[in-house]
Amino acid sequence: QPSPAQSGGGWVPAGGSMRLSCVVSNYAAGDNCVAWFRQTPGSNFEGVGGIYTDTGDTYAADFVQGRSAISQDDTKKVIRLQITNLKPDDTAMYYCATAACSVVDGSASAVPSSWGQGTQVNVTS
Repeated sequence: QPSPAQSGGGWVPAGGSMRLSCVVSNYAAGDNCVAWFRQTPGSNFEGVGGIYTDTGDTYAADFVQGRSAISQDDTKKVIRLQITNLKPDDTAMYYCATAACSVVDGSASAVPSSWGQGTQVNVTS
């Protein structure tokens, strides 16, 4: 099984919510987090947020602050991204990645090592 393996996504009405799952079979030596990214139809590629797997601490981009949650199960192999109050601008291909995360100049930084296959989320207005 490829790692990470993603599931979830699909068509969601504006104002609704979605939950994506990322199943990680193995982590690289330098990985300390799982990060989420997205690529919008306009080809903007942006970080959405992430979770430090040892501590469970999370971070989120400004555009999902207050309406997103990232969690992991006890095995730290199933990571979930939930976004509520979806907007059409949230339409994107979403990717999870195992990564080395840190804070650089006060901002979260993630250097991915392995990528999920991506899942499409379409928010209808």
